[in-house]
Amino acid sequence: MAIDPANPLIVQSDRTLLLDVHAPKAEEARIAIMPFAELEKSPEHIHTFKITPLSLWNAAGAGFTAEAVIRALEAYTRFPIPQGIVEAFTDTMARYGKIRLVSAEQFDSRQEEAASASHPADALCLIAEDRAVRAEIGAAKSLEKYLQKTDRGFRLRLADRGTVKWELIKLGWPVHDEAPLADGEALDCELRRISASGRAFGPRDYQKEAAASVAGDGGPGTGFGVVVLPCGSGKTMVGMVIMAQIKTNTLVLTTNVAAVHQWINELLDKTGLRAEQIAEYTGDSKAVAPVTVATYQILTWRPAKDGDFPHFQLFRARPWGLIIYDEVHLLPAPVFRVTAELQAVRRLGLTATLIREDGAEEAVFSLVGPKRYDVPWKTLEEKGWIAEACCTEIRIDMPESLKLPYAVAAPREKYRIASENPLKEIAARQLVENHPQDHILVIGQYIKQLEALARLLNAPLVTGKTPNAERERIYQAFKAGKRRIIVVSKVANFAIDLPDASMAVQVSGSFGSRQEEAQRLGRILRPKGEKGGRNSYFYTLVSRYTVEEDFAANRQKFLAEQGYKYAIQHWTAGELGSPGTAYPKSGAG
Repeated sequence: MAIDPANPLIVQSDRTLLLDVHAPKAEEARIAIMPFAELEKSPEHIHTFKITPLSLWNAAGAGFTAEAVIRALEAYTRFPIPQGIVEAFTDTMARYGKIRLVSAEQFDSRQEEAASASHPADALCLIAEDRAVRAEIGAAKSLEKYLQKTDRGFRLRLADRGTVKWELIKLGWPVHDEAPLADGEALDCELRRISASGRAFGPRDYQKEAAASVAGDGGPGTGFGVVVLPCGSGKTMVGMVIMAQIKTNTLVLTTNVAAVHQWINELLDKTGLRAEQIAEYTGDSKAVAPVTVATYQILTWRPAKDGDFPHFQLFRARPWGLIIYDEVHLLPAPVFRVTAELQAVRRLGLTATLIREDGAEEAVFSLVGPKRYDVPWKTLEEKGWIAEACCTEIRIDMPESLKLPYAVAAPREKYRIASENPLKEIAARQLVENHPQDHILVIGQYIKQLEALARLLNAPLVTGKTPNAERERIYQAFKAGKRRIIVVSKVANFAIDLPDASMAVQVSGSFGSRQEEAQRLGRILRPKGEKGGRNSYFYTLVSRYTVEEDFAANRQKFLAEQGYKYAIQHWTAGELGSPGTAYPKSGAG
């Protein structure tokens, strides 16, 4: 293998990849390794990626082979690939498919001692041709109550399908699920060529590719999986394309009532479904129809902390043939449990990032499906499908009056003091003045801080306590251009359709949450005008020399993985100190 010393990638024997961001082919290499490697850290010059078993199994689920992974590494490596690492990747990816899950009917009873009649109607067969693998599974205490041994594997009940897959991946054995899926009740669903609002439209190429990657040919092992697309790139359209292909009763689960209404509006605008065929299942309305859109919150509500979840009955209210998990990276643990029982239903997960702060990516893989499709944010930006983003971190001095209280505070209180630095309010106002043409979201974590900003900017405030009708009135005024600025709490992290938003000022956040950073940037990435247009601006205000700087660095890791770069500016207390003081210009006005 010929090695080019100008190549950007260094492959290390501990499965880490070092990417020299200044090398000529750095961007090509980053795109090539993203399907099978996870970003760990991203300082100025060298970014570190890690290849993990889950990242390789996700790649295998999307159709990548070990040979394709090795070719990508060989194409961009600066030094010879360490001996043995190629075999390690091959062995890890070979685990995907070593264990197959099939129906009793699919099972070749001629090679089984017991007659096929011994398989109950609701039985599945877990097939492992390798005797050592069968022995390991049979010895696992976590599986013994679910599995019944056969000559070539194990039998299990249909209801235990998801739980067994979840337990097996914890043991390092991802299951290739080939058991049939239920069709559900038929529903004629067609995409319009002209939307109800009068605009010509059609699915974009990448949206059709994403839908096809999950729907497949309808054969074994298809019909479930996760699609990772940037915010603003039309993940809802991917769901509608699959609905039009499968034509079955569909349950859509999303994050809040505003998102429910957005899904319903999109379905009415872009499909031939009638209003009476679509229902809302939320705290405001609990109707069920062939297409039902519900929130995670209503499903996980229960009258007592240790009681049952009464709204789980929605999962059995109709013969669903498809469940769409919007923002699947936020899937609550109780819904994971019921999802484990719904493995005979086609499943689509939609997200901008598979990062979960609770580390439950393996549960998403097992219960919803492997990552089937992922496209880099910068790729869609270059094609004009999402806006180009300019990201800036502005580090602001702490006021003298807060430096001593900060120094003696407990760690958690330190973060709050730094987050609520009052000089951020002045900086936010100055940024707003610097961008008189932009539609702006000011986003934060702490309500008192947001209330002060809303007063300062003469802008409406949306929090979790804002009634849904009031939220939608504010959003509509923003869309109509009657309001240029909205101050929003973390409700802005989830599924808010504000296509005209072109700038975000983040004044505080959830510690080091990378998924939150991705969601907030995504609020401003919808293209402005046909095939792109004006840039979008994302500002993060951080208190200098505080723990907030450390958390901000972690939050930015996801964006660095997507190819975005943060510019760093320092605004001093003196520059911000008093009304009328000359202040730094952002350079982006």
